[in-house]
Amino acid sequence: MERVQGKAARLRRLEHKLYNTPGGLRAVELASYCGVDRRTIYRDIEALAEMGVPVWEGNGRFGIDRETYLSTVRLNLNETVALYFAARLIAHHSDEHNPFVAATLDKLAAALPDGMIAEHLARSAAEIRARPLRKAYVRVLELLTRAWADRRRIRISYRATGAAPSERVIEPYFLEVSRSEPAAYVLAYDSLRQAIRTFKIERISEAELLDERYELPEDFDPYRYLASAWGIMSEANEVDVVLRFSPEVTERVKESVWHRSQQLRDLEGGGCEVRVRVGGTREIRQWILGWGSDVEVLEPLELRAEIVEQARRMLELYG
Repeated sequence: MERVQGKAARLRRLEHKLYNTPGGLRAVELASYCGVDRRTIYRDIEALAEMGVPVWEGNGRFGIDRETYLSTVRLNLNETVALYFAARLIAHHSDEHNPFVAATLDKLAAALPDGMIAEHLARSAAEIRARPLRKAYVRVLELLTRAWADRRRIRISYRATGAAPSERVIEPYFLEVSRSEPAAYVLAYDSLRQAIRTFKIERISEAELLDERYELPEDFDPYRYLASAWGIMSEANEVDVVLRFSPEVTERVKESVWHRSQQLRDLEGGGCEVRVRVGGTREIRQWILGWGSDVEVLEPLELRAEIVEQARRMLELYG
């Protein structure tokens, strides 16, 4: 048995273990994990409960109610500012009233000692709370969160673009937000397609949490899976995209790293060339169009032709 020195350290270790084991653990298992006897574990469970940790007991097991659990985080000033930046990104990203986001920002504002940063976090929460509330979306998000956290299958009704709604059972592997639009996605194993698929949460109209559990594949790494994606979509065939930017926007282009595979080369006359390797061109195409006439697609030729067609249609539209 591994001996944990100090009651405070042991309680933190015990709390962390219980929180991350949704089905709970028996006292003998906790005793072995913490390197103490069962009587000590019973006393530690009582101590956690007295500290306000929502501990539950049932069928000889102990666990933590994750719905009512409140974590404690200590931050210095610089870490607080980093959290503030994250909160502002959330506020910009949330195009509707997400009560979970608003409540989180309110709690952070109440807990922070710095008055100015706390005030801005509270105002960010107020911004989100003033937006339209879609109860159906919030309900779906809540169920997806529970399914992801507890490794439970979930039945959804999903409407893909241009298609009728279809029912399927999925196993949520990862929740992700888009960098280019105010939208959230779930990467999941789809029983209908028998493969990993990306679902936009806003397109899920109904959801039902199932009692069936699943195991996350050991070889699945969401960060590796999305490594080649320009945003959230990762297609099997990766492609090299080469772009030439005009001198007028080169400085702005060079200020950011747009993709982890990015290679940038200065050109004569003040322009620059950017090369990236991405999983599909659907998402990067919209980003390219946003630069207008200040960018030219050099490769691949198929993408260049698509941009030419878009330019032709825009010319027709504007006469």
